[in-house]
Amino acid sequence: MLPSEKHAENDSNIPSSKLGTDNFGTVLKSGTIKPSEKEDGILLLSVDNTVLQKKEKGLSNESCRKIGKKVVLETDEGTAMNRSVGLISGVGIILGCIIGSGIFISPAGVQREAGSLGMSLVTWVLAGIFVIFGSYCYIELGLLLRESGGDYSYIFYAFGSLASFLRLWVEAVVVRPGTEAIVALTFGTYVVAPFYDIEINGSAPVLIVAALMILFQTALNCLSIKGSLAVNNVCTIAKLSALVGVIFLGIYALLFIDGSTKSFENAFENTTTDPGTIARAFYSALFAYQGWNYLNFIVEEVRNPVKTLPRAIIISSFAVIVVYLLVNVAFYTALTPDRLLKSPAAAIDFVQILTGWSGSGIIVSILVAVSCFGSGNGVIFTSSRLFFGLLSMMFLALSDNAIKIINYIAISYWLAIGTAIGALFYYRFKIPREEYPFRVALPIAIIFFFGCAFLVIFPLYSNTVDALIGLGILATGIPVYFIFVRYRIKFLDNTADCLTKLVQVLFLVGDETVIS
Repeated sequence: MLPSEKHAENDSNIPSSKLGTDNFGTVLKSGTIKPSEKEDGILLLSVDNTVLQKKEKGLSNESCRKIGKKVVLETDEGTAMNRSVGLISGVGIILGCIIGSGIFISPAGVQREAGSLGMSLVTWVLAGIFVIFGSYCYIELGLLLRESGGDYSYIFYAFGSLASFLRLWVEAVVVRPGTEAIVALTFGTYVVAPFYDIEINGSAPVLIVAALMILFQTALNCLSIKGSLAVNNVCTIAKLSALVGVIFLGIYALLFIDGSTKSFENAFENTTTDPGTIARAFYSALFAYQGWNYLNFIVEEVRNPVKTLPRAIIISSFAVIVVYLLVNVAFYTALTPDRLLKSPAAAIDFVQILTGWSGSGIIVSILVAVSCFGSGNGVIFTSSRLFFGLLSMMFLALSDNAIKIINYIAISYWLAIGTAIGALFYYRFKIPREEYPFRVALPIAIIFFFGCAFLVIFPLYSNTVDALIGLGILATGIPVYFIFVRYRIKFLDNTADCLTKLVQVLFLVGDETVIS
């Protein structure tokens, strides 16, 4: 649940700011904050004699932070997280967040837009360095504003409720459903490819299998959380097995098979120079690095986060870059760039060419399909099941091409990330330097911000239709904000309440806070 927010104007009587170990994230209306009045053992937090929160006596140590014209109350109350995550655990968590099925989805998209094998490999390296820069920026934001809302909180305190709502809208309506659709299409491709020629006969079976995967995962996560978690454990093993198998086959080919380096001759021939096309190459590569900005969710559980998180990011990010480079190099030992572009399931063609055994293609198709199933299941598991399942179907209706859907969602996603980094610069002007537990080097933040701008602006010129579709989906959040958030229409509120009560009566459920 996101913290409640209400705006506050500057006030000369506001106490000086102080960081606590946790927030209850309330921004109070205009007036003098009085955090110490007591009534029958209850601490009253009031503004202009209006009680906004009551806290039990002894759970105080409140403070507040001025950010421009907004004031954030902070407290040491509540149960602190157990700081049990050290460097090794942190590296493992980050690797688990980033490495997924994206590496089996993106290579063809990167190759198509980069134009050459050499530029493709350079793109993978630069994309990895780019997310390192972004991760460092997010460490600064996460340690400065220790809010459960993540990007929502960073943007809200800097730019207001509309911008922060649109950040949530991008995640809820664009990024997560789009990611689920991309993974489902890849799952369908690897299930169908060993038995059906997709290039000649079309992608209808792929779409059917993808839709069935989404429906099954939605039902599974609605009916059994334990079953969903068990599926994720099995899929993680399949993902690691597929990656290790591809890398070892690639190393074997380089060492013992003549002609395995032929594709690397004239590696930079036909390299693209169009900025918009380069941006789309980065879209595909960065999709495989998705999860880099989830690091802030573990800040409160990391021992000595100011030292541990930067080290964990460097170690894990370079490990991911090496793994992704090895997988791509392995593909090129058996597949020419043209063959990679034409292959709907590159991993299957790769192992069949190197082993000369058709059964190996079936084995790798199972491993990759199971890996994709796990990635998709994770998206559904951490989202609203039915809602995201429906939106994922919408993306399948838009396109049967995974790379095209990446282009749809990427422009909105990087616009939202760039907005969060804009908030970082805002806080640099508003918050004293001594209040920062960690500050990223300014050139890194500037490079990352302009990188986000590059990823948003240039595709508007070179791939206008896809870019406008992505921005159009984002823009649908504006009327939703004004109708349901800013100007709460009473009729709609009453209708929502009636539907909630109807569901509670039909399914014998209630508010978890009341039940407990």
